[in-house]
Amino acid sequence: MKSTQTDLNNSIVHQLPLATVLVDLSFNLIDASHTWHQFFPSKKDLNNPQKIFTFFDGHEGCTPELLEEYLIGNDIRTIRHSVMGKDNLQWLESTFAPWFDDNKTIQGTIIQTIDIGRQIQKDVELEQTKELFQATTEINHIGSWEYNIETEKLSWCKMTKQIHEVPENYEPNVAEAIEFYKQGYSRNKISMLFHKILQEGTSFNERLQIITQKGEEKWVAAGGKAIKKEGKTLKIFGTFQDINQQVVAEKRTKESERLLTTLIDNLPINVFIKDKDSRKILVNKAECSYLEASPDELIGKTDFDLYDNTVAKTSRDEDLEVMRSLKPMLGEETINVRKDGSITHFLTSKIPLLDLEGKAYGLIGMSMDITNLKQKEEQLRNLINVTAIQNKKLINFAHIVSHNLRSHSANFSMLLDFLIKEKEPKEKERILGMLSSASDNLLDTLENLNEVVDISTNVNLDKKSLSLNEGIKRVQQNLSAFLEKNKVEVTNTIDESIRVMSVPAYLESIILNLMTNAVKYRHPMRVPQITLTASNEPKGIALSVTDNGLGIDLERYGDKIFGMYKTFHNNKDARGLGLYIIKNQIEAMDGYISVESSVNKGSVFKVFFNEENE
Repeated sequence: MKSTQTDLNNSIVHQLPLATVLVDLSFNLIDASHTWHQFFPSKKDLNNPQKIFTFFDGHEGCTPELLEEYLIGNDIRTIRHSVMGKDNLQWLESTFAPWFDDNKTIQGTIIQTIDIGRQIQKDVELEQTKELFQATTEINHIGSWEYNIETEKLSWCKMTKQIHEVPENYEPNVAEAIEFYKQGYSRNKISMLFHKILQEGTSFNERLQIITQKGEEKWVAAGGKAIKKEGKTLKIFGTFQDINQQVVAEKRTKESERLLTTLIDNLPINVFIKDKDSRKILVNKAECSYLEASPDELIGKTDFDLYDNTVAKTSRDEDLEVMRSLKPMLGEETINVRKDGSITHFLTSKIPLLDLEGKAYGLIGMSMDITNLKQKEEQLRNLINVTAIQNKKLINFAHIVSHNLRSHSANFSMLLDFLIKEKEPKEKERILGMLSSASDNLLDTLENLNEVVDISTNVNLDKKSLSLNEGIKRVQQNLSAFLEKNKVEVTNTIDESIRVMSVPAYLESIILNLMTNAVKYRHPMRVPQITLTASNEPKGIALSVTDNGLGIDLERYGDKIFGMYKTFHNNKDARGLGLYIIKNQIEAMDGYISVESSVNKGSVFKVFFNEENE
């Protein structure tokens, strides 16, 4: 019967799911479960009892001395040990417990072994996670806190205490923790948030200011989350991060941005920043004012949205070249044509914006409106041209005056010398007559020169809108006897509605000189004919006076035809002043005169009245 019971006991031990071995007081292995042999495959022969120590040969963390200590003990003990398997290190955990008989006498030790490989791996991973978390909190200055609602105990981690600059043994409470927050907004806000999370479980994460135990002001990010069970808040867990450097840096950045924006906005030039697609991503007030739009209306727009297509394409090509070559475009004169057709001249610079790798990600542009400057430049150029012309006229006029007065002076001097030396009364009378004629000629010359001076110096000309036909009729009326005597045929095809902008006296003077010249230089074999016509020109009205007279050899005299005292025919009445006066009068009114002529066929004088600036 006892043998049967023993067999039954052995059978039970063999089938135990947990790796189990029985060791007697002599440290001999008595019996073991099949699962035991999975950990110790080389120790299957039980016919020759072996010491238990041999089964732990090669196991790290399990010395014979330690094994013996655990085998003779009266309490339960556990040991972790490892052994190198076929492929990797195998971690085991063995528990040693006394083995008693029915009389509660120790008969030996029961050892149970389990594979803790997975547990060890989890422990390693957990430790790595803890180390990573610790490093992260230290690097980012992130601490934690916990509040137990039942015990009303508040706990701070080491980092949280460091942020508050309190000793490691400091034990906080809620009231003291709230007192650390700066009086005013921060303290009121955290009090409200903590009350709300207690009552409603509402999480929070807020940027606030604290004053540390050492009196330093700091910005922190305080967060809290309720831990609930069955709808009831049990604890509150929170994070506490030192963000002082970040907030200070952000403030400095904002201040720098504000300063830069203020500077850019108050520059008297247009400033803009474009991305790689030439979309505007920043514009200053001058740019907005020029385009008559707000920043929101301009951000994201390209030049094709704002300007004429030709101008926009030119600008885009410039942008691409600047970003491709990485070379700035400085001080280029550009012309912008807005959608409404208005034209503006700019002095434009474009500078590439580079990232840390030296690649262009956009550009900054600056444009100075030089439209007024260009207008002044044009006015100055015109003034220089006018001055040059006036100087040329002045030199020419000085030569004429010098020549004419010198001629008259020499004539007077010669006649006076003759008069002094002459003894015969009759001859003296003749010389006196010659002096009288010379005096009359000098007066005529001075009158002619005064007329030219009046035209050249009259800068405040009062031009009016005049009927061209009325001016012609007045001249014809004044010349009626002269025209009738010379049997002149006048043909006027000008419409009564045509008006010109002119100084009244100049209009009649121009018509009179052209008509009298047509008669003076008539062809001896033809009846004088004068035809007056008018045409609309781009800048005003053109009066044409056509005759059938002697004509002028333009190849020979073309560059002298409007000169002072220039005559081209042997006519006793020719003075060479009429065309010179006409040219000065019409140019004084911003107009001009031209001539077409053929010898022995006649001439066509065309006077252009400028109305563009009226």
